[in-house]
Amino acid sequence: MRKHADRRESTDIFLVNIVENRYGKSRVRVARIVRRDGGHDFHEMTVAIALEGDFDPSYRDGDNSLVLPTDTMKNTVYALAQDPAVEQPESFARLLASHFLSRLKHVSCVKIDIQGHLWHRDGPYSFTGGPAHRRIAKIEATRGKVSVESGVAGYLVMKTTGSAFEGFLRDEYTTLPEASDRILATSLDALWSGEANWDDVMRTITGTFASHESKSVQHTLYAIGGAVLERFPQIGRIRLTMPNKHYLPTKHADVFMPADEPHGLIEAVLSR
Repeated sequence: MRKHADRRESTDIFLVNIVENRYGKSRVRVARIVRRDGGHDFHEMTVAIALEGDFDPSYRDGDNSLVLPTDTMKNTVYALAQDPAVEQPESFARLLASHFLSRLKHVSCVKIDIQGHLWHRDGPYSFTGGPAHRRIAKIEATRGKVSVESGVAGYLVMKTTGSAFEGFLRDEYTTLPEASDRILATSLDALWSGEANWDDVMRTITGTFASHESKSVQHTLYAIGGAVLERFPQIGRIRLTMPNKHYLPTKHADVFMPADEPHGLIEAVLSR
């Protein structure tokens, strides 16, 4: 009987440390019309918010006195979307982070992730659905520091010539033939640190991809990252992910079989 009592006593004083914690609201969809003379601009985003700070009592004791409801975070997105900052994902993310840091003294860090859904202007007041890719903005803000990352996800690019893959390692399982001229296609993800004009960076990525005489996806990835770092000194590093979307030759000239799976996956982080 004594052994059982000792076991209960030791359980009562057992403590679990909370190493880190965060909570927030994800997938907040928001759209805003900006009305101008002669036309409208339209901005659509999906926002994720995460707060870090002194929330241990809510986990350990069920004390919610310092917990801002995630529903309130959602409503804050809608309210602040009236601000002109909504016209750029980075500036809107900064506005949201500043709002929560200024009002919640027990919050030490705010992380805002925004995916911008792109629309193309079809007329002064009409738009057509944008491509599949999404504009990315990430803000991590404390009271002493703000870090900014921008980028793109799912950016489809392809060229029908100017790409090769030769001289690769072979073993007894290798069946892939060498190609001196092939289709190069990828669904590119890019994320860069530092603030630069998003449209200018995208033009650099697209232009480099189109003009580069590629010996492999790795070769083109390096060329794209190098061009971005060279042109934009405010960008310190860039992460690139380039899955190889295959177009396999058939027995018929200039006829190919698209094959997304399985695909090669090439990734790298480049810095100056």
